[in-house]
Amino acid sequence: MDNPVAVYKQQVVIEAEEEYHENNIACSSSSSYKSASSWSKTGQFRFSVDEDLSEFSVSSLGVVNSAFSIESARISSSNWRRHDSKGGNSEGLVSSQKELSEEASRLLYINDSQQTNNRFQFAGNEIRTAKYSIFTFLPRNLFEQFHRVAYIYFLVLASLNQVPQLEVFAKEIAFLPLLFVLFVTAIKDAYEDLRRHRSDKIENNSMADVLVNGKFEQKRWKDIHVGEIIKVCANEALPCDMVLLSTSDATGVAYVQTTNLDGESNLKTRYAKQETLSRMPEKEGISGFIRCENPNRNIYGFQAYMELDGKRFSLGPSNIVLRGCELKNTAWAVGVAVYTGKETKAMLNSSGAPSKRSRLEMQMNREIIVLSFFLIALCSIITTLFGVWIVRHEDGLNIAPFFRKQDFTKNNDDYKYYGKIREILFTFMMSVIMFQIMIPISLYISMEVVRLGQAYFMTRDTKLSDNAMHSKFQCRALNINEDLGQIKYIFSDKTGTLTENKMEFRCASIRGVDYNHSFVGSEEDSHLVQVNGKILKPKVKVKPNEDLLRLLRSGVGTEDRKHAEDFFLALAACNTIVPLTLETSDENVMLIDYQGESPDEQALVYAAAAHGYTLVERTSGHIDIDMQGKKQRFNILGLHEFDSDRKRMSVVVGCPDNAVKLFVKGADSSMFGAIHKSMDLDVVHATEAHLHGYSSLGLRTLVVAVRAFSDSDFKQWQLEYEKASTALIGRVNSLRNLAAKFESNLSLLGASAIEDKLQGGVPEAIESLRRAGIKVWVLTGDKQETAISIGYSCSLLTEDMVQIIINSDSNESCRKRLQEAKVIVSERLVEGMKPTEGRVSNPKQVALIIDGTSLVYILESELEDELFQLATKCDVVLCCRVAPMQKAGIVALIKNRTDDMTLAIGDGANDVSMLQVADVGVGISGQEGRQAVMASDFAIGQFRFLVPLLLVHGHWNYQRMGYMVLYNFYKNAVLVLLLFWYELYTAYTSTSTITGWSLVLYSIIYTTLPTVVISILEKDLSHKTLLKYPQLYGAGQRSECYNAGLFWLLMLETLWQSAVIFYVPYFTYRNSTMDASRMGDLLILALVILVSIHFAMDIMCWTWITHAVLWGSVLATCICVIVIDSIRQLPGYWAIYHFVACPSFWLVLILILVAAGMPHFVLKLIKQQFRPSDVQIAREMEKNLKPYHLSIASLESTVNSNSFRRS
Repeated sequence: MDNPVAVYKQQVVIEAEEEYHENNIACSSSSSYKSASSWSKTGQFRFSVDEDLSEFSVSSLGVVNSAFSIESARISSSNWRRHDSKGGNSEGLVSSQKELSEEASRLLYINDSQQTNNRFQFAGNEIRTAKYSIFTFLPRNLFEQFHRVAYIYFLVLASLNQVPQLEVFAKEIAFLPLLFVLFVTAIKDAYEDLRRHRSDKIENNSMADVLVNGKFEQKRWKDIHVGEIIKVCANEALPCDMVLLSTSDATGVAYVQTTNLDGESNLKTRYAKQETLSRMPEKEGISGFIRCENPNRNIYGFQAYMELDGKRFSLGPSNIVLRGCELKNTAWAVGVAVYTGKETKAMLNSSGAPSKRSRLEMQMNREIIVLSFFLIALCSIITTLFGVWIVRHEDGLNIAPFFRKQDFTKNNDDYKYYGKIREILFTFMMSVIMFQIMIPISLYISMEVVRLGQAYFMTRDTKLSDNAMHSKFQCRALNINEDLGQIKYIFSDKTGTLTENKMEFRCASIRGVDYNHSFVGSEEDSHLVQVNGKILKPKVKVKPNEDLLRLLRSGVGTEDRKHAEDFFLALAACNTIVPLTLETSDENVMLIDYQGESPDEQALVYAAAAHGYTLVERTSGHIDIDMQGKKQRFNILGLHEFDSDRKRMSVVVGCPDNAVKLFVKGADSSMFGAIHKSMDLDVVHATEAHLHGYSSLGLRTLVVAVRAFSDSDFKQWQLEYEKASTALIGRVNSLRNLAAKFESNLSLLGASAIEDKLQGGVPEAIESLRRAGIKVWVLTGDKQETAISIGYSCSLLTEDMVQIIINSDSNESCRKRLQEAKVIVSERLVEGMKPTEGRVSNPKQVALIIDGTSLVYILESELEDELFQLATKCDVVLCCRVAPMQKAGIVALIKNRTDDMTLAIGDGANDVSMLQVADVGVGISGQEGRQAVMASDFAIGQFRFLVPLLLVHGHWNYQRMGYMVLYNFYKNAVLVLLLFWYELYTAYTSTSTITGWSLVLYSIIYTTLPTVVISILEKDLSHKTLLKYPQLYGAGQRSECYNAGLFWLLMLETLWQSAVIFYVPYFTYRNSTMDASRMGDLLILALVILVSIHFAMDIMCWTWITHAVLWGSVLATCICVIVIDSIRQLPGYWAIYHFVACPSFWLVLILILVAAGMPHFVLKLIKQQFRPSDVQIAREMEKNLKPYHLSIASLESTVNSNSFRRS
């Protein structure tokens, strides 16, 4: 019989063209997994079957942003109709199962861009991320800004003011406040867009080698067209999406790095087809055509076929390289452009994360509606009183200055009078224009500036930076800074979020023997490899197990040694790791760096190397492994990718002894069912027991097995494999079914266990967050035992907690278990309320542990409400084996049913949906790329940084923004009410004693700058105090800094203060010759000084900057009033000079300030003395003042009650 390896000469690459829906990632299923074998040599959609079953790692390419979201992928067809591929599974079929119709595909001629583009007019390769051009900036920017209804409101009022009958302010200044806000925002937008223009220019003018008239010539990226052949050299970026034709590697392999796309530095493999490898376009030319799917967002699959010399062959994701990747460890690669410019997959995925609005801003809109009704009420009062007045004085209108019916210089012509009805209507409209400042237009721009300042100081905080990982804090969503101070629920991923995602090989169970002890041999015991006179050492040192080393080096061909050898051979071969050699200071020593997309897979290969099975070289057709000092070559005959049905991966290997073996590794839930029935049950049971023990220690486990192919088995597999892998239709399902068919009758080799260590400071961080009144829920894909063990390690679970575990596989069993759990929780709450020795004891804490299978039956069903009622009563919720969309579903469960703020934190692509559903999404710059960071609102380096982010900056941001919003309402309402009182004594004619310029400058110069600067710098408590007493964070959760009660109390203060400011001068000067101009100067000065003193009474952190901006604004007001009164053309010329010389001016001013400001001072004093808040008590402690008789010890005791109380 022929040698089966010799028969199988040609390497076939599995082209797993996976779509989102095909892998069931976007559904509520618990079968989304991540593999320890992480990526195939095709670099396609790969999962790793290890313990973290939700941590799927997506294909070699990530996206530049939130388009990684599973949900985004699901709805991409609706967002990009023009680019949607009908090859998708909109009808329940995957792309690989459909023929490419002309409507759903594009045809391009290889090396004939003119014919290609003349017929189809494909997009050019010029990209444009900038929003504006010189000509479109003004209209488009204004259009975007006027999406704010408040801006339209002010525009309409300013326009009405231009009508002579409705003129309240001078026409030339009516638009000034609105123009100022529009101008500042436009400058900010223009600066941001200018940066995008510069970036676009640099990229579009980059150079690439393009085949022109038989030779490669330099061409700018923006001039490249579909169909052209491009040559890319090592370390160069790819200018467009291109199908590989040939590479410098004889087998057609090319290594690409996707750091610019997803932040991952590990290399991915791509392949040129065997049919095009030998073609040299610059010498012999190449002609043919490619029919591929229309441009679409799916970066995980590619459906196409190429016809060359009359022969048609399929193309898949392993044959295409995407724009933004860099060519690495490959001298050159040649390909044909298939998608260019805005039609490349990277550009189609360049949309931003969903826009979020802060909770405080939504509450602020409620207050704005209230103020709008208040404004209408004031205008209605003025209008009604005017109607009464005009009816009562109708006979005297001929001599009234504003309502003369007749012009006595002419014959009976109407003069400045339009009839009672029109006059009443005009009065209402003029009142609206007069009181328009009730809605503070400056508030919007002030909020943007304050948030920008807050973000600046957050990014500069060294306590939020991870120097070891060179990771800095990022504020990616400026509009929700204050939400950080109101979080009630945190939903956290585990792997890479609570843990480091740096895997270390810890335990091995080989053929029923547990080697979990003494992985403590010296690193010098590790095997060294010699190649071409140089020593190769693994870059990562792993301490081998002494017993295993002794067994493997014994040289005796025992069964135990053979099983151990096959075990480590499986670890070294069943993967797609790429070994790279790195130079060291010693020219005779080189390091082997194993590049792979999964830390799990790297850890397994390093462990094999430490025990003498070193992966030295990988090509598309073979791997070289140094086995105990002897270099052996193994032919890679085929690789079956992981999928969510099989939950395992396998590789078919041709061994040096001509044997063919199938090595398989995967999750225990899928592997034990594929073990041969003749397997020794003692070995199986021992391995299962070892796995349970490893999981209980929080380790990540994999089961390893092997099957030896007979000649007939191999021939059958080979025949079916070639047929499936070259099929144009249904290739994915055919390959999947083939793998499931042959991954059976396996011989169990053993199991591996990898430790994913907790990040530093995680237990302390979780404890601080819980003391702050924040509930921490962990959502992970790990096995239940592993998740529980990690829960104990990070202090999420404690020994005295009552654990409720729900593992159900039907709707009815879920319902029954939920009801039982609710009874248990209720009993615990009742027990906690029973008095013990005269005191009420605290109830025992309850932890809910639920798996993804149960969530399949609970989420989006009538059981959701029951889960919500149960989960919210529990102190801890731990969800195991959950899929990505189930994570999002759990977050939505709380967000949609409560008013509590939610925060989700994760580090991988599987966390994107969860981050976007939550009110606040925090991404961690970890080992799984930057997908989560790109879709997040904030990014940090480690979980522990969440504590200062929330407890310190979140507290500060909320306190600052809440007070700033209230203060803006206050200062504008005082002015409006002041104008209202004056209207009552001027026949309701909408005249103002304060000059128009002062009314405009009031919101621009007089009061705005202190609000902005102090709202950026204000600190009610030091960061040390906030970190020491996490309970202080509760102020934000209880909305103590901004609520309806504070709003209405402030409105009552404005009523009093405005009345004092107006009536004190009124009663003082009503019988004098005081004119309106001098009265106006007194009122505006008293108003600005009063609101500044009011602000000063609430400031808690005084610095020289605070003094400068606050009292500087008062000084600026005085200067402006003097300047305005010094202009002869303006009313009130020289009024201020005459008035300040009168002693009564100063007496009245002082009386106003004392009488108006006293209630606020008294209220603060009473509240501080008799009902102090937690923050006020802590402030007194900071200042070492003890009016509350609180010592540090007593303060510590009050902390434990979750709220400070007066001792």
